Amino acid sequence: MASLNVGNLGEYLREQRRSAQLSLRQLADAAGVSNPYLSQIERGLRKPSAEVLQQVAKALRISAETLYVRAGILDAERDRDEVETRAVLLADPTLNERQKQVLLQIYESFRKENGFEIGTVDEDALTTAQGRADTQDTPVRGPRTAGGSDADPQQTAG
Repeated sequence: MASLNVGNLGEYLREQRRSAQLSLRQLADAAGVSNPYLSQIERGLRKPSAEVLQQVAKALRISAETLYVRAGILDAERDRDEVETRAVLLADPTLNERQKQVLLQIYESFRKENGFEIGTVDEDALTTAQGRADTQDTPVRGPRTAGGSDADPQQTAG
């Protein structure tokens, strides 16, 4: 059954590559993978890691989540809402990395409490899909003034 998913993934990748008017070699170079390896993926002979799928998706300028579903890493119907919710939380530029992680932990605990286990989601793949590999914190901004600009912490203390 996994080979079917990999085959579907390969066909899809080939279609996307051709739509982007890229040769196999050009896509391999852009994604940072070897030409023979990418060829094997397209022919359904290899199942790539989530990291490789993310690199290929970036090179093709398509959604990594779409590739994860086609590769069988994510269950399309069951996990789509969860992935979308996580993606929205992770994309919020007003939150730093620590705050995003705390919100995700709360979200997961509520899902678990309500009987929606995350069991079918490959956590490594989801981590990669959501870009959580970069753990560098975003600087935390100070309070905002009524006009919406950042307040000077020196002036507000006091």
